[in-house]
Amino acid sequence: MLDSFKIGHFTDEENGTGVTVILAEKGATGGVSVRGSAPATRETDLLKSEKTVSMVNAVVLSGGSAFGLEAASGVMEYLKEKNHGYNAGKYNVPIVCGASLYDLEYKNFAYPTKEAGYKAASEAKPNNFLRGIQGVASGSTASKVLGTETAVKTSLGVQTYSSDKLEIAVICGVNPLGDIVKDGKIIAGIKDPDGEFLDVRKVMSAGGLEFKNSNTTIGCILTNAKLTKLQCNILSDIAHDGLALSISPSHTLFDGDAIFTMASGEVDIEFNILTALVPGLVARAVQSSVSNIDTENQNRISPLLFKFFQKMWKAKTK
Repeated sequence: MLDSFKIGHFTDEENGTGVTVILAEKGATGGVSVRGSAPATRETDLLKSEKTVSMVNAVVLSGGSAFGLEAASGVMEYLKEKNHGYNAGKYNVPIVCGASLYDLEYKNFAYPTKEAGYKAASEAKPNNFLRGIQGVASGSTASKVLGTETAVKTSLGVQTYSSDKLEIAVICGVNPLGDIVKDGKIIAGIKDPDGEFLDVRKVMSAGGLEFKNSNTTIGCILTNAKLTKLQCNILSDIAHDGLALSISPSHTLFDGDAIFTMASGEVDIEFNILTALVPGLVARAVQSSVSNIDTENQNRISPLLFKFFQKMWKAKTK
């Protein structure tokens, strides 16, 4: 499935960070949509519909916040050695785009380096759609309205789809301020002293808290469909509907959400079919990031803090 792409990971278990690399060595039409207000990104301007270059060779999803963007340099080095990239004249220049999420407070202050990016690229392989706490998801957590101490761990979010000749995959690092939801109900999030979900929307609406720009959900849509650069950008934009379906609240001022699209151009497909499919696939990818996570033994907020919120909510409803 999607044999034109290779996927590789570097996982730093000790420090709780990592990088996921998606390679299209022969090039794929690229697009991106950045909805978050606190992004850490690389080469996203290049993917605007009016810019010259349409084909990208890699998308790099990393931890480490803006520090983690360094990992893309290792992917550049790997692709240069293989002589892949945009023909700029005398030399080929690999087109490597990327985004990073904030995991610096999960374990230790660390980030994926150039060497980590190179290693992930060199070990990338086709059909590598395994979920798990690996790569960009090494230090990712959700429901972080009160910090990482009471957040829930997430794993790599992955969802695949195939019908007739059309193939699609969604890969994402899920690291939002909000809860993970399905059909409007919380399935993973911060808990009160009794083990019930607290509801991040409710906490935020109570006021009185100072939030940090330490969140972000980033991902990439892979497809074998034949798409233009404009269509890749539209699809990336529509894909954010999937985040709204699976994260509550989504796209806050404290999230740096970004979604890329890579299309290998092997199958002719009516574009509206993709726009109908992708939001649901993104939502399921996000939801899959907590499907195998033990949330029962996570830390809960203190009874004292819970009483504070109860008072605030009562005051709001008077």
